[in-house]
This record gives sequence, structure tokens and C-alpha cells, in this order.
Amino acid sequence: MKPRILLIEDDVHIRRFLRASLPTQGYELLEAADGREGLALAASQPVEVILLDLGLPDLEGIEIIRQVRQWSRVPIIVLSARDQEREKVVTLDAGADDYLTKPFGVGELLARIRVALRRSLQDREGRAETFFEVGKIRVDLEKRRVFRAGEEVHLTPTEYKLLTVLIRHAGKVVTHRQLLKEVWGPSFVDQGAYLRIFVRHLRRKLEDNPARPAFLLTDPGVGYRLRAPEE
Repeated sequence: MKPRILLIEDDVHIRRFLRASLPTQGYELLEAADGREGLALAASQPVEVILLDLGLPDLEGIEIIRQVRQWSRVPIIVLSARDQEREKVVTLDAGADDYLTKPFGVGELLARIRVALRRSLQDREGRAETFFEVGKIRVDLEKRRVFRAGEEVHLTPTEYKLLTVLIRHAGKVVTHRQLLKEVWGPSFVDQGAYLRIFVRHLRRKLEDNPARPAFLLTDPGVGYRLRAPEE
């Protein structure tokens, strides 16, 4: 059965573009031109991923995310021309799983969809994978051992905790606030310096060129994203 994707988008050009692209890649596409229609479809039809525009004619995308999150954990990927940092942070903190700024390439969108589907499947099955591997990095989650190009890398407990949080959300931008809360606790959500220091430490230990990271990526002003194996 083809994975069903719900597109909530009022731009006819974007709808036409994705209507031509996604079915050829093995997906079934449902379309809604406004927020109310999109919510009705999301509530009445089983869908695997929602692609959501923020600037809809009737409802704000943030409101749609909040309503869907009251009853569903379906992955939501935001497609928006708004590229302000605060907009991204608010959207991700509201419950979106990913954020793509228009214009975007179909290859990047397909990669984000694959990541969202894989993570959703793991959540439904309640399965924790034993290994995580991307590029030269391999993490044995059961034994808490980290390798780079076959050689073991020593991480401090905090570095390892930060890495595992990023692995759990691999392929997704995790906001600074969320990372600080999960790694250090709720009282540290405004202590961005902690996060910058430990991300820098991880990059020095895991990246070939820490100044130009290939795996632990920055979304400026928003957060960090660990590249997923499917990307």
C-alpha cells in the first residue's frame, strides 16, 4: 500500500508541482487548499505525513499544528516562504517535525519524507534500534560506544547524552530550547552557551572538518540537525 501524504497548500503551483512529483515516487497524494479542509481530511483519512503551508487563507499553520497535535503524532513537515528564525522556532516547538523553506528541491523534500516515515514507523512499533550509522559515524546504543571511521571515540556523559537526543530526532531540526531541556533540564532552557560548547566538542570528535560539518548541522538561530542515514 502506498504511503498517503496530505498536502495542505493554497498555492496552485506548489500543488501542481507536488502532484506531478510525489505519485511517481510511490506516494499517494491528498490535497487541501485551505486549513479547514486540511483538518477535515487529516481527521477522516489515515495519512502518513502532512505537508503544511503556514500562510493559508483561513487558518494559520501554527493553529493547524496545535489542533492536529491534540489527537495525532503524524509527522508534519512545514513548507513555507517564511524564513525568519523565530517563525521556525515557534513552528517546531508547536509540534512540527521539520521545516523546509520555499523554494525547495524535490530531492530534499523526498529525503525529509523518508526520514519522517522511518521515525514514525519506529514510534508505532516501539522499536529502539541498536545501532545508528551515518557516514563514518557509528554508534552502538546498547553498549554506549561511539566510533568514527572504525576507531572508538571517547565522549563525556553529557556529550553522549546530547548525541543520543540528536540521534533520536535524526533528520529533524531540534530547537536550542528543546535540546537544553532534554540534556540539561528545564532550568537550563535559556543557557545557550552550554549547548554551543558541547556541539563544538562533538564536532571536533566526530567531523572530518569541524568548521564545515557534514553531519551535525546548524540551522542558524533555530537549532541543530543530525543528518539521517537516508539523506
